[in-house]
Amino acid sequence: MTDADRWIRAHVEPTGEIAVVHERPWGVVRHVPTSRGDVWFKACSAVQAFEPALTATLAARHPERLPAVLAHEDERAWLLLEDAGAPLGFDVGVEPWLPILPLYAELQLEEAKHVAGLLDLGVPDRRLAAFPELYDGRRKPQFVELCAELDARGIPDSIQHDDLHGANVYGSRILDWGDSCISHPFLTMYVAFVHIEPRIGDWYERARDAYLEPWGSSAELRETFDLAYRLGPFAHLFKELRVNAAIPEEQRAVFAPDLPRLEADCLAAMS
Repeated sequence: MTDADRWIRAHVEPTGEIAVVHERPWGVVRHVPTSRGDVWFKACSAVQAFEPALTATLAARHPERLPAVLAHEDERAWLLLEDAGAPLGFDVGVEPWLPILPLYAELQLEEAKHVAGLLDLGVPDRRLAAFPELYDGRRKPQFVELCAELDARGIPDSIQHDDLHGANVYGSRILDWGDSCISHPFLTMYVAFVHIEPRIGDWYERARDAYLEPWGSSAELRETFDLAYRLGPFAHLFKELRVNAAIPEEQRAVFAPDLPRLEADCLAAMS
């Protein structure tokens, strides 16, 4: 029996095999059947070692918006979660997202008060002031100018999930916070909007306005959102490069296939 098995059994009583369901360079997920229902164990690698502490902290403050945390151990980056039900999934269109986006925005508004504590947990610091140091591509002067313009608009830094898609949304609960950082909160929407399909009609405006509802509804705020959306692919690229550095080179084509698309989106944002 492994140390992880013993730790799991110290918190729940399995009724069957503890089985690996996902094995990635940044973490391993195991399914644990119990008499109380399915339970999920995650062992995070060093690049996402902050995730158990972050998940437990957010779940304590927002129990209706995260899965129930049964146990966590920060030193070994282990996390044990109660089952959250069925994921939203992909290709669902914009409608199911409309009630979810304001719930996420409300969480961000509250967490803006706790940024220092979240940074103390090890959540990566990718606030806008650091963006110019992370980008050395062509059109850097324009990039720096856009970052400064967005920063000057006064939206407080907060938690930025950076992987908000249908496989990480379960009803009103949001899972898988290992790609998170502290940054401009609106930057999250780049990833979320990439996965809202089909992209027909006024989906962008409807999703944007649903997300902005807790923040306000002024034309200026919508302009700020649109500017943040242009910089969204850069935020996601910086995260991907950080995780990519932790992936063995021979596995990067499998586990980091999105870099060319991200780089193309970054160039398109500067056009």
